Amino acid sequence: MLGIGAWKQRMPQPQDALPGRETAIHPMHSHHVTGRSLSPDAFPGSEVLVVGMGCFWGAERKFWNIPGVYTTSVGYAGGYTPNPTYREVCSGQTGHSEVVRVVYDPATVSLEALLRTFWESHDPTQGMRQGNDVGTQYRSAIYLGTPAQLATAEASAKTYQAQLTGSGYGAITTEIALAGPYYLAEDEHQQYLSKHPDGYCGLGGTGVSCPIGLGAG
Repeated sequence: MLGIGAWKQRMPQPQDALPGRETAIHPMHSHHVTGRSLSPDAFPGSEVLVVGMGCFWGAERKFWNIPGVYTTSVGYAGGYTPNPTYREVCSGQTGHSEVVRVVYDPATVSLEALLRTFWESHDPTQGMRQGNDVGTQYRSAIYLGTPAQLATAEASAKTYQAQLTGSGYGAITTEIALAGPYYLAEDEHQQYLSKHPDGYCGLGGTGVSCPIGLGAG
């Protein structure tokens, strides 16, 4: 028998997803920490990594001060509903994960180093949840722009799995895929923990060190 809330731990079928809308959400403000644009287009030569690590408020804070990261934003990816709202994503009926888009300079910080931050900053073995946050929108995910980046991420997962297994953890459940559409979240969610330093952050790692990216920029 399924427990209360179990339906939120299962991905909806595309035909059952909320219809969404044609109009995109466009945050009106620049990055609250750096003052920079949220758009990758503002940074020629940059590369993009999109990750889901549970609630995106705490996840974004893990990346915005890393040297070589131009800008970060939070949004929705990996689902079906076009231009969803936060409330819709939290319903479990869009298929999206709460994600962070990291725009970075590959000459300064490597993808491997960013993936190390990703792996060490949450528990990637929990399926459709992260700690007490339960639902498909809290699943662990990595979305990449190129097949080469995808291969790097898949290799990093194998490396970290060996570390986790040795520490008594189960299988990594992280979704690793080429990136589809990314939809920006509403203004109030962007850099939330900079605007609200005492705000909620349910993010917690496993305490298991990830050997990839060591010594990288």
